[in-house]
Amino acid sequence: MQTAEKFADFVPQQDAADHARYARALKASKRAYWDIDADVFRGRNFDFSHKFLPDGLSRVGELEFLTEAEARLMSQVQGRSYACIFGLVERYIGAKVLELSGQHWLGDQVALEALVRFSDEELKHQELFRRIEHMIDAQMPPGYRKVADPNEVARAVLSKSTWSVLALTCHIELFTQSHYQQSIESAADLSPLFKDVFMYHWREECQHAMLDELEWKREHARLTLRQKEQAVDDLIDLVGAVDGILQAQSTADAAYFLGLCDRPFAAEQQARVRDLVLKAYRWQYIVTGVLHPHFQRVLTSMTTPEQMGRIGKALDPITAAFA
Repeated sequence: MQTAEKFADFVPQQDAADHARYARALKASKRAYWDIDADVFRGRNFDFSHKFLPDGLSRVGELEFLTEAEARLMSQVQGRSYACIFGLVERYIGAKVLELSGQHWLGDQVALEALVRFSDEELKHQELFRRIEHMIDAQMPPGYRKVADPNEVARAVLSKSTWSVLALTCHIELFTQSHYQQSIESAADLSPLFKDVFMYHWREECQHAMLDELEWKREHARLTLRQKEQAVDDLIDLVGAVDGILQAQSTADAAYFLGLCDRPFAAEQQARVRDLVLKAYRWQYIVTGVLHPHFQRVLTSMTTPEQMGRIGKALDPITAAFA
């Protein structure tokens, strides 16, 4: 029978620093736990006399020709898609985290528990966003259209390298935090329920970002130079795919918004509405993550200057409007 010391030779051991970070994430998860009905909804519905998204995310203030009611409607249309797109990405994140947990089955059990809780929270978030969509759908006029299927998107994302999937996921978890802290939390004119949804969502995304980074670095350490090159290409492809979804959803949402308004808009105004919605979605789902200081530090630490140059070149058409 093998001794414990010899058996340990075959089991990858997390170093003390990583173990401590998994432990902190696990502790934070237990402390931040919330229930959809008891804590978030509490028998409430969405208040359509208020905005859903703050102006800092919807960028609706750039359309100076909109009335106050139209600006509020624009924030509600965008807010609906904001929640839908989160539900979309939670599908692939949950699946990937479950896959990653297998690497810890016979290793660090604290890391395993942290990832299992992560996946459980992602399933809860999916349910939350499905229920939000049903509630908003019952209150808004017909005609709204979701352009992407969560399972199809998940299959496409999960076909890429783990490194690139974790990079995208870390990017998402970090901008989720900045959206709440920099825009949603301080906005006084939002639907109380909509604001609370993203307060509770933010509470659990904080530790998710820590776990994303840990797993991303673990994956990076085991890749060859050639695999890292491919991973960077995969990340560029994933960002392009996200932008494709945003372009399609923004076109659908602009048409839906214009169809709901009680007055006609000139052709130039309609074009500005379409451009603004795409600009807002790119700001929300790509640019705020790219600009996040911590994401920049982590990505730079795991790429060469040439690779960062390729990533920057691919992002130029998306970020140009915010220069």
